[in-house]
Order: sequence, then C-alpha cells, then structure tokens
Amino acid sequence: MAQGQKTNQILIRGAGRAMENFKWETARELGIQIPEGGYMGDLPSRMNGAIGGNMVKKMIAAYENSLASGTVPPTPQVTNVNMTP
Repeated sequence: MAQGQKTNQILIRGAGRAMENFKWETARELGIQIPEGGYMGDLPSRMNGAIGGNMVKKMIAAYENSLASGTVPPTPQVTNVNMTP
C-alpha cells in the first residue's frame, strides 16, 4: 500500500506514539533493518507481516500473563463504525 493510503486507526487516544515505538522494537527483535525515515513500504510484505504478527503475539502474551497472575486488565470497548460488506 502506498504511503498516504493507510486505513488503520489507533483506537485508544494517546497510544499512537507507543504503538509506533512498539513496532520498531519488534522489528529490531526480529533483526529487520529499520529504514531511514521509518517508511516500510519498500520492505517485502512478509517482513511487515512478521512485525505485525509478532506484535499481536506479544500483546496476547502480556494479557495472558496478567490473567495468570490474577489481574484482569480492563478490556476497552471498541467498535468499528466503518464496517462495509
């Protein structure tokens, strides 16, 4: 997808910067070279997919850890109002 056509939205206000940092941290852990300026459109989709997939795995693991320790984190209510068939 070309730059400027991104349709994903941050659902929790104020989390954008933290999610961006989380993406770069995950990319570094996978050994993916972070491009100058942060534009990832020139990377193969397999690499970008690996970053996103590992981000999801880490978020699920963090949630499972909190459940295992007896802490039930609040689950935000999120509704996608732009759902189109």
